[in-house]
Amino acid sequence: MTRFVELPAAPVNASQVPHLTSIHSQRGRGPYGSSHYRGNCGGYLIRDLISYFQPKNVLDLMSGSGTCRDVCRELRIPCRSMDIKRGQDAACASSYADLGRFDFVWAHPPYWRMIRYNSDDRCLSSAPTLEAFLDRMQTVLRLSKGVLSTRGKIAILIGGYSDQGRYQPLPQLLVERAIREGLWPACTEIIRFQHGNTSSRRTYQSSFIPGLHDTCLVFQADQQRKDSTP
Repeated sequence: MTRFVELPAAPVNASQVPHLTSIHSQRGRGPYGSSHYRGNCGGYLIRDLISYFQPKNVLDLMSGSGTCRDVCRELRIPCRSMDIKRGQDAACASSYADLGRFDFVWAHPPYWRMIRYNSDDRCLSSAPTLEAFLDRMQTVLRLSKGVLSTRGKIAILIGGYSDQGRYQPLPQLLVERAIREGLWPACTEIIRFQHGNTSSRRTYQSSFIPGLHDTCLVFQADQQRKDSTP
C-alpha cells in the first residue's frame, strides 16, 4: 500500500536551491552512475548540494560507478575522482599528492561491513572492527580537510544499520570524529529517503523498526576553533 507523507512547509529564503531542505525525498537516480553498482546512491542529492554551494571544482573520494562525476559533467564543473579499485586509497596521504585545493569534497563510503565489496584490507567495508572503520574514516576526514579551499565543504552520505543485532549509528559516530579533526557541521544534516531500497521488497520473520533513510553530513573547517588557537 502506497502512503503519502506530508512534509513540513519550508520557510522562504534566498537559497538558490529552494527545494533543498533537511529532508531529501526525490525518487529515482537520474542519468548518473549505474544502478547495477550495489549500494550506491543516485545523483540528485549531489546535484542539489553542488548547485547550492556553487563550488568551482569537486573531489570525489570514492567514485564507485561515477555518480558524482556524471553530475559534475552535467553541471560543467571539474571533478577529480579516486577509488580504491584503482589503487587510490582515500585514507592514504599519497592519494592526495599534488591534487591542489577543492571547494567541495564528496564521499559515499561503505557502511562498514554491511556490504563487503572486495578483499582489499584497505577498503572500509573490510575493516575488522567498528573502531577500525571509524579510525580510517577519521583519517579520510583529516586528509580531505587538508585539500579544502578556504570556503571548502566536505559532504559525506552515510547511514546507520543493525549489525549482528547491534545498531551502529554511523552518522552520529562520524560527527564526533569530524569534530576531533577540527571540522564542524556547515549546515543541518540532510535526511535522504531511500526510495527503491532492495530491503523494502523483502519480507522478514523478525520484528524491527525498518530504516528508510541515510544521512548526509556537510562539514567545513571549524573557524571558531582555529581563531581560538594560541
